[in-house]
Amino acid sequence: MKIGFTGAGLDRADALRLDEARLAELAAHSDALLLRLSGFDPELDADGRLVWERLSGTEAGEALIFLGLRGDLPLFAPLVRGEAGRPAWSISALLDRMHAEDAAIWGGARTLLEWHGRHLFCGRCGSLTRAFRGGWGRSCPNCGLEHFPRVDPVVIMLAEYGGRVLLGRQPRYPPGRYSALAGFLEPGESIEEAVARELFEEAGIVVGEVRYVASQPWPFPGQLMIACIASALSDRVTLDMNELEDAFWVDRAGVAAALCAAPDAPFLAPPDYAIANTLLRHWVGGEDERLAQPGRAA
Repeated sequence: MKIGFTGAGLDRADALRLDEARLAELAAHSDALLLRLSGFDPELDADGRLVWERLSGTEAGEALIFLGLRGDLPLFAPLVRGEAGRPAWSISALLDRMHAEDAAIWGGARTLLEWHGRHLFCGRCGSLTRAFRGGWGRSCPNCGLEHFPRVDPVVIMLAEYGGRVLLGRQPRYPPGRYSALAGFLEPGESIEEAVARELFEEAGIVVGEVRYVASQPWPFPGQLMIACIASALSDRVTLDMNELEDAFWVDRAGVAAALCAAPDAPFLAPPDYAIANTLLRHWVGGEDERLAQPGRAA
């Protein structure tokens, strides 16, 4: 199953992150490479590949994030400061050109950069923190509290009823684009409960069975997208207009047409790098026909 921002193929080498002497040796290695960025955005060559530059002579420290090893080759990213990175839709042309493994490498780096920018100060005492563990953590020199990168879980789901799925659109979407509904998990909530709650809150849809399909790291700024398909108990939609401006039910033929960008497609599909696209392809493939019976309960 093709899932964007996965498949980096790196050895993350976690055991090396606390060994500052070894990290300095790796950074000074004649073959060590530094990811070239424009702010938080990737720089690509003519072939759509990430641009790397030699890092020889540079010492590991707060200025670098150790991304891991590609074979014996150490890879680093600059720990840049600045405003929050741009959203996915604003760099879609770059994302469309990127190779899968490059997108995964850059996506991990971008998530870390966003996290560092949001955790410059200790959440317990307010002191300025410093990067450690090769850029995979921040520590407070005042109270000793250690901070580690987190990802926010988000459910993204298709409600299915009678061989159709519900798609919605937000005002910020490009004209004609519809996608799966989504929302953040809340404390004390399971994935299944979050799917049911979000579908009811956004579209008034009550669901029974919920099936997990796949997950995706989403580096804008740092979510874990959890893709599911849920069996709706009816097809009556009541939209929350604060969340969605429109929603409609579409059958497999309509989804298939959108995925191949047919001129008569009923909507514009999510981009290939988004797990909503993967979820729709999975559904069109018929792998979840067992959920097609209206009203089937969990």
